[in-house]
Amino acid sequence: MLAIQLAITGLQTGALYALTAVGFSLIFGSTRIFHFAHGATFVIAAYLFYWVYGTGWGLVPGVLAATLGAVLFGLVLDRLVYVPIQRHEGSFFTVFVASFGVGIAVQNVIGMIFGRGFTSVSTPLSRSAEIIPGVYVSPLAWIAMLCTALLLGALHFFLRRTHTGTALRALADDPELVRTFGLNPRRIAATAFVVGSALVVPAAIITSATTGLNPTIGHHVMLISLAATIVGGIGSISGTMLAGLLLGLAESLALLVVDSQWTEAVTFAILFAFIIIRPSGLLGRIAAH
Repeated sequence: MLAIQLAITGLQTGALYALTAVGFSLIFGSTRIFHFAHGATFVIAAYLFYWVYGTGWGLVPGVLAATLGAVLFGLVLDRLVYVPIQRHEGSFFTVFVASFGVGIAVQNVIGMIFGRGFTSVSTPLSRSAEIIPGVYVSPLAWIAMLCTALLLGALHFFLRRTHTGTALRALADDPELVRTFGLNPRRIAATAFVVGSALVVPAAIITSATTGLNPTIGHHVMLISLAATIVGGIGSISGTMLAGLLLGLAESLALLVVDSQWTEAVTFAILFAFIIIRPSGLLGRIAAH
């Protein structure tokens, strides 16, 4: 029964990893901006929900506040940090350092406002129920999996069936081609930040109501997003989604053989294995020589 319990927990964790990682992969894949502050977006969304819901405003205002905060943070960072750096032909590393610095600043501001200890949101959906003897699952586990399936399905439709989605996929390869179709590359890039930032919101909310939060959780989110993007294949949304699920399952099932403090090491063992054995990732394109 322990294996079943861990597998269900792993699917819930993997679903949340998939959402956050796909958000990062979408931004990086379309803009080529290493958005390290993606983890800070997660933290902002989670704490906004924690604050609004915890003060009695209710679930819907909490979700709306978290979504608005995440999207605004992504847009403001793009407009006020990334665009000026790129306008002055800043290097990839310059953008990364700027994003890293913003992430550290957000972590410290959140710590000063809400404290640096762990906190969580208590909701009726957080309570686990026994589904079979010895296996307990909370409604949030099913909600996490359902949200992931619906949102990633909607994202697939958006990227494949809409003009804006097609432009997003083309942006990284040829911005001039985007202009040829009468679209503004900067506006399309902003769309990538809106969608990518919004995708972390369900994961942030569900995490706040299950495993809990602290201001440094953004680093873990970012590392998982980066690992899933590489394991899945850079530029492959489907690969990143599968990799997120794989990493979540691997972390959870690893508890069958190792102590809990070693579960994160399992993630990076998988990452290193893919870097050595299959650098293109699960569904990434193999570079021609």
